[in-house]
Amino acid sequence: MADNHDSQFALLKSIADGLAALFFPSVEVVIHNVTTGKVAYIANNLSKRNLGDDAGLDEMEFNEFERLSGPYEKLNWDGKKMRSISIASAGEGKAGYILCVNLSTGIFEDAKNALELFLSVTRLQPQPAELFKDDWQEKINTFLHEWIRKQNTSLASLNREQKKRLVVDLQQEGAFRAKNSADYIASVLSLGRTTVYKYLREIKDNDV
Repeated sequence: MADNHDSQFALLKSIADGLAALFFPSVEVVIHNVTTGKVAYIANNLSKRNLGDDAGLDEMEFNEFERLSGPYEKLNWDGKKMRSISIASAGEGKAGYILCVNLSTGIFEDAKNALELFLSVTRLQPQPAELFKDDWQEKINTFLHEWIRKQNTSLASLNREQKKRLVVDLQQEGAFRAKNSADYIASVLSLGRTTVYKYLREIKDNDV
């Protein structure tokens, strides 16, 4: 029995160290000893607990049909939220240890808040009409991505036939009137410049 628990504990320690290393610095893994009701091991201590502290297992009940609890949310000592799961490691008839994986979500919440602030549309101003009235590249981009959206595809997924149809539609939209527009469109569509001009010649020949 003791040997079984020793090998089980050694395995859980390796798992705890591995998880903590893989998700460092945001994950803490705590092993609770069910028999003693104490904290037996901590990998990447984020909660400032100590080995031998009371594990607070009085309210927890695990059976063979409930090996996993969570994820659930709790508050760490620094006021930052953590998402946790508890996994019961079975002994003979009951859990020998409980492995708790605690993910500190503070770094992700900070990143989310920073992105929301950075991408906030309330700080944007309309483009100056006179400055951008001849912005042919933006007009091509707008038409191109609206065309792709209607086709329910993506720029990277366009096949050669779709690219040809897109060149035709861009020509009908007047996209090739601007100087160097053919080079720009060829670059965006990952086509050779000669291929784009070939498509344009075919359009012209068909119109004759």
